[in-house]
Amino acid sequence: MSKQNPIDPDKITDSPSNLPYAHTVGGAKITVPDLNRNRSRALEAMDHQTDQQLEQIRQQMELLAHQAKAIQERRELSEMIYAAHIPFKPEINHIYHLYQKADETYVLSMIGPNEWSSGMKYDAFVYTVRLLADHTWDILK
Repeated sequence: MSKQNPIDPDKITDSPSNLPYAHTVGGAKITVPDLNRNRSRALEAMDHQTDQQLEQIRQQMELLAHQAKAIQERRELSEMIYAAHIPFKPEINHIYHLYQKADETYVLSMIGPNEWSSGMKYDAFVYTVRLLADHTWDILK
């Protein structure tokens, strides 16, 4: 009688390091990663990041829209002032006052509404303005 190997040859391997599971009782536990859970976490992180970036872009768009509106309003005011009668050369960063006359034309003055000695010379005070460096006007009051 010959000695027979008690280990089934179908249950052994020549390269146990390539097995997807531990090949000995004391071997490290090998677990197959849950790809669906990893994919779910990746999608959740991606959603969070893209939502944050889209919110930042939305806020930037709102800021740009607000700035564009302010520039447009400054332009319209500047066109109104440059169409007015200006009996002097306005200086940058100085304050002036816009009035409307009875014939609905405008006049720019260096005299404020409370500085007239004998009552205001014009029919209506419109704005107190400042000439900016880009030669547009900004409303102060």
